[in-house]
Amino acid sequence: MRKVVTGEQQAQLANRDPFAMPVMRAPVYRTPGWIIAVAQFCRFLVWLARLIISHPLAASLLTLLTLIWLNAGWPGLLVLVVVVTVILAAWRSARPVSFTRWVATPARGKRRSWFYRRRWGAVMTVGGLSSFYQGRLLVPVLGKVASTRYMDRVQVRLVSGQSPADFADHADNLAHGFGALLCRVRTARPGVVLLEFVRRDALAQVIPALPVHPRPDLRALPVGKREDGLPWLVRLHGTHLLIAGATGAGKASLLWSLVRAMLPAIRAGIVRVLAADPKLMELAFGRVIFDRYGAYAADPESIALMLEQAVADMQERAARFAGRRRDHVPATEDPFVVVLVDEVAFLTAYQRDRKLTRADHGRAGHVDHPRPCGRVLRRRRFAGPAQGRAEHPEPVPRPDRDAAG
Repeated sequence: MRKVVTGEQQAQLANRDPFAMPVMRAPVYRTPGWIIAVAQFCRFLVWLARLIISHPLAASLLTLLTLIWLNAGWPGLLVLVVVVTVILAAWRSARPVSFTRWVATPARGKRRSWFYRRRWGAVMTVGGLSSFYQGRLLVPVLGKVASTRYMDRVQVRLVSGQSPADFADHADNLAHGFGALLCRVRTARPGVVLLEFVRRDALAQVIPALPVHPRPDLRALPVGKREDGLPWLVRLHGTHLLIAGATGAGKASLLWSLVRAMLPAIRAGIVRVLAADPKLMELAFGRVIFDRYGAYAADPESIALMLEQAVADMQERAARFAGRRRDHVPATEDPFVVVLVDEVAFLTAYQRDRKLTRADHGRAGHVDHPRPCGRVLRRRRFAGPAQGRAEHPEPVPRPDRDAAG
């Protein structure tokens, strides 16, 4: 009889007592030691390959340090550290923008990612964002962490059945759990949310005037600093812009920041500014610039004539460009025309002459059309809190309002 019978269970066949109860047991196979060693070695190679693919920079650095240690000892490592430190210091001094992009930001992101991974499970469980399913504790999956000096952006993959509203309801728990001032929840894509943790207030202090670039990019003009500490870039070329806010919200600073950022292009003749200043309060400070490199108008009749000329120039340029080009490239022959109106309500709701009001509406509509001649930059004031949306209703007409607003 065979000594080993295959199957899930087998009887103990080697029993000389015919009256003994059969003992049922599973077969036991003894795996040779060399097979176990080979399997473990293969698992180690797979783990090492995944580690190198996931962290190529760290693997390369570790390999380099090992080779230097084997060939030159600790003096070689010391020389390497000094050389790398000098190179990084020179890079940061000469090219701070590229250094921040390629070195400082990734390093900060890795450090902040380690910070969140240490506290992730505890905060998710205590904050009520974990779930039990079939006796297992399910926690949202921590994804990529992008960090600046003031803010962290954390991608989170939701547990099946969760929604962004669950995280929005526990935003205070998340902010206090990770030591942040504020936590905002945004939807990145289905099943993934983006958590924005504000660690420091980047706008707590007054921001000095930004340096003026000798060749400004009209699609990305720097006007200030964002809440995450990155530059606030505003696009003018190829679009329209509405600046809205309550009295004292800082609309004028944004307006003059845009004009200041365009000064090199204005002096070069590739940008022309048409300023409409019916209030005689704000744009009058730059009248010398506007009279020399564009036009300035204050009374309603002059503003209407200026807008009529802008529409005529736009139509003439559109006729020349028809069938030849789609996008406008600013040049001295065909400069980029910017129309500043401070503020548009004085030409519409606060204008007593209804004929001029209808005329201004029609001319502004023509200038607003996305033709190659330029676009309109408007300022409008509301009595409520500062807003940045263009869908707000027109203000109530108040002819007796003080000219200063």
